[in-house]
Amino acid sequence: MRRLHAVLTATVALSAIAITDAQAKVIEVGQTSPAAVPSCPAKPCLAVSRTTGYQAKVGTNRGLMTIPTNGRIVAWTIALGKPGAKQTTFFNDKLGGEAQAGISILKPGARLYRRVVGVSPLIKLKPYFGSTVQFPLATSIAVHKGEVVALNVPTWAPALAVGLGGDTSWRASRAKGKCDDTQTQTAQLDVQDLAQYYCLYRTARLTYSATLVTAPVTSNPPPKK
Repeated sequence: MRRLHAVLTATVALSAIAITDAQAKVIEVGQTSPAAVPSCPAKPCLAVSRTTGYQAKVGTNRGLMTIPTNGRIVAWTIALGKPGAKQTTFFNDKLGGEAQAGISILKPGARLYRRVVGVSPLIKLKPYFGSTVQFPLATSIAVHKGEVVALNVPTWAPALAVGLGGDTSWRASRAKGKCDDTQTQTAQLDVQDLAQYYCLYRTARLTYSATLVTAPVTSNPPPKK
């Protein structure tokens, strides 16, 4: 009886070690200090419009929005400017309706092609103008190392910081020769959508990030039965 008790105790202890050593981390993909400030309501008040985009570079960091390890995206955050009433009406009339955004997860391919492998629901942004807000996902998104978190904007979003250094740039899902066309819809809204991210916009930054919970890594796996 004592031997059986000892075996059971040892088994429980091993299980506890395995659980304790299976550690996940929380990483804010895209977060830097100091945070970038959206341009609105300054003049000009510039917004992201009718596209999917991701930050290509900030300073020497070329992988700011790249997923560093497997895990799940559980929330995303956006810093929003506060456009005035006339500015808001202008954007609504010109860019397909009220401001809204979400995120897409992109799988990189050759020649700047990116395929959507995950999307979040779109959120109407007007109630949050002038603030930095985090949106938790009711259903988290599985991601893999090397994929990219992009900002999805089917209409417009006051989430663009401008006047930054030449070493800061972002890419949009617009084809060659279409970089000046900011009104045609190019947002990648559905899984399996494929687009070329040809257009690079310098001295500007998209003001968003995403919360990644990494897959747990077990340093002491439980013994085989």
